[in-house]
Amino acid sequence: MKTLNFTVLVVAVTVLISCGGSVSKQTANKEGFGTIEKEMKSKFGEDAYYTDLTISYNSSIGNIINVTVTEKPESLKMGEWTFSNDNWVETSELSLELPEGTKATDFMFQLNEDINLSKLGELVVKSCNELITQKKLDNPVLYMASVKSPNNGGIASAGYLVMLKPETGGTTFTFNYKLNGELIEMDY
Repeated sequence: MKTLNFTVLVVAVTVLISCGGSVSKQTANKEGFGTIEKEMKSKFGEDAYYTDLTISYNSSIGNIINVTVTEKPESLKMGEWTFSNDNWVETSELSLELPEGTKATDFMFQLNEDINLSKLGELVVKSCNELITQKKLDNPVLYMASVKSPNNGGIASAGYLVMLKPETGGTTFTFNYKLNGELIEMDY
């Protein structure tokens, strides 16, 4: 009987560990988005450059991550990748055209101390709390969170975007933040 109980315990712990580590099932908060960032760095490298990074949530499959990324910005070649069901798929390749006198990195960002997904996760929680307090929503859920690329050179024009919906659907609430977490505007 002890062997059976031990076997059941080992199987249960294994299932919990394997399910808990799933990037698709990470919670939309600092820790969960930090895990997503680690997955991205593992896939694309610590020094990858991005022009688009969006995390959306679907209740039946979990987190979906869409990125446009390159390891070599000077090549002007980027890949569009989608992560869902814990699997990366390259959906297309593209070439950049730049205004004269600019370089590709003027319009890109890296995941580092200036821009990081842990901060974006904190802002999702902050936005949820704002809706609970101000709009009396019971359980707002993540619709989409993204990093806004620099408009025309300079990391200062980058920012974070958080979009939330009531759990049962309805109005989408959009929060725009500066990189330091300061709210620019909330719209619905």
